[in-house]
Amino acid sequence: MILEAVASQDLWIWHSFFGLPGSLNDINVLLRSPLFQRLKSGTSPPVEYFVNGNKYNMGYYLADGIYPSWATFVKSFRNPQGNKKIHFTQAQESVRKDVERAFGVLQSRFAMVRGPCRMWDKDTIWYIMTAAVILHNMIIENEKGAEEEDFDYDQDGGEVLRPEDYHRDPLVLSDFLRIHNEIEDRTIHEQLRDDLMEHLWARHGSS
Repeated sequence: MILEAVASQDLWIWHSFFGLPGSLNDINVLLRSPLFQRLKSGTSPPVEYFVNGNKYNMGYYLADGIYPSWATFVKSFRNPQGNKKIHFTQAQESVRKDVERAFGVLQSRFAMVRGPCRMWDKDTIWYIMTAAVILHNMIIENEKGAEEEDFDYDQDGGEVLRPEDYHRDPLVLSDFLRIHNEIEDRTIHEQLRDDLMEHLWARHGSS
């Protein structure tokens, strides 16, 4: 069983997907994960930003090299050559550890997460892990104070389309396939990474 999670620098866990069988890994878990469900259904909040003069309309996650080269992932260079790539790789890898730190805090706070669990059934393990993530976020929120108490961390208010909706409306299916292809666009992935590298070098690396 594996835990797929997204965490920010303050160790807040924004997304967790737990309970899948061990045959899944960091690559094929994405085919089962709801991580991009709202994005694919067109109900996620709109995103628009510019990097190095180029416009992008999808957010991205920092990931390690095992993940696919999708437009929604920014990975470090495997064998960086040159000052720009080395600087970018070091910066990316230093902040990419947030999810590992968050999981380490989970283990240190909750002995049930850290200890063996072979005698429990899968449903029980899922409840334990889900409860640990919720309690962890409650602790993080309490430590941060009430400055963000009005923000909805879990939902954006959008409607998640069901699979049968795609069959009823050909336009919905067409949009779904278009967004799906955009998410897995390797060209955008490489362009975004290069733009971020140039932006980071212009701000910090050349000084």
